[in-house]
Amino acid sequence: MLLHERHLCSSGNTLPKMPKAVPYSFQRKCVDGWELCCFSSICLLISLDNGLTRCGLTSRLISLTLLLVHHVCSLCFTFPQPPEKYLLPEVNINDYGKKCVVIDLDETLVHSSFKPISNADFIVPVEIDGTVHQVYVLKRPHVDEFLQKMGELFECVLFTASLAKYADPVADLLDQWGVFRVRLFRESCVFHRGNYVKDLSRLGRELRNVIIVDNSPASYIFHPENAVPVQSWFDDMNDTELRDLLPFFEGLSKEEDVYGVLQNLRGR
Repeated sequence: MLLHERHLCSSGNTLPKMPKAVPYSFQRKCVDGWELCCFSSICLLISLDNGLTRCGLTSRLISLTLLLVHHVCSLCFTFPQPPEKYLLPEVNINDYGKKCVVIDLDETLVHSSFKPISNADFIVPVEIDGTVHQVYVLKRPHVDEFLQKMGELFECVLFTASLAKYADPVADLLDQWGVFRVRLFRESCVFHRGNYVKDLSRLGRELRNVIIVDNSPASYIFHPENAVPVQSWFDDMNDTELRDLLPFFEGLSKEEDVYGVLQNLRGR
């Protein structure tokens, strides 16, 4: 159906009688450097023979007409873009209705060192430049209890800026219960101003349902409103932060969205 002429006129302006447009035919016409490519059933202001300049239209109306035609043509010939590939797969059936919590590794759950640690929980061999090095890994106190409970409450994702050849075997030893649905490593970070940033918008989850637990503010600089900061941990065996956070997370898992609760946390 043709667009009525009055829809394109400002108050007090009238249009001269226009040549009848040919329904559904395709036209291309250049006017003042614009190439108009649209169906004549839409672009009724374009004369098949005479063009715009011989219709007696004011320059203002011509400009408005060209602007409208430009937008209409953009709509006609804009093709949908393929969706961005997200970092996470579809939600596991066991995690439907759960919020997604992104958990850091180093200095949040464990501390690792190339120097021997007498009470290390794990020793992980890592090859660097053709040489195998022993990495000594110490677990943060209460990390086992923390991971098991978080796995019950949330869809858990390990997200570390460390290399997979180190972090993956550490996660194998640390996560004996299969808490982490996905493991993301350095290549999934965004390198921004000298830091490896964990861009939560790339996960493929609603941000109002995403939490990041990390000791480094630079890691969540894009989404500080989604963060639960933790103190960096190295070797204090009297540390209780992971255990102390569990009641907070239990309450957070039941909230409609995370922003209100986390805003209150930041305001303390």
